[in-house]
Amino acid sequence: MAVLSLIAIEPALAQQTSQSAVCNADNLPGMIEGFFQLTTGLGIVGLAIVWQADSLIEMFTLNPDQKKGLKRHKRSAMKSAVVLVILGPLYTVAGSMMGLPLAQCIDLVPW
Repeated sequence: MAVLSLIAIEPALAQQTSQSAVCNADNLPGMIEGFFQLTTGLGIVGLAIVWQADSLIEMFTLNPDQKKGLKRHKRSAMKSAVVLVILGPLYTVAGSMMGLPLAQCIDLVPW
């Protein structure tokens, strides 16, 4: 029984120690938050560029099939941006509710 409890408890202790090491590092949580904010900002700027470029191309396109393709591309870009913006806050809220140690020390809300 002691061997079974040692095998079951040891990985949990190792996981808890390794995750707290990330939280206890000097600049690592801030770097992760900054990286997430940077990539989210670049994703939003990328969406704006793709949206404007597709709108510009759509104005000069006469073929209805190409227009449908451009509209699909714009919808796809919008879906990607929405996922990018929602993913961080969702992890922060769900991770804190589930008690994940990394969610306690890193805030992935991009604003």
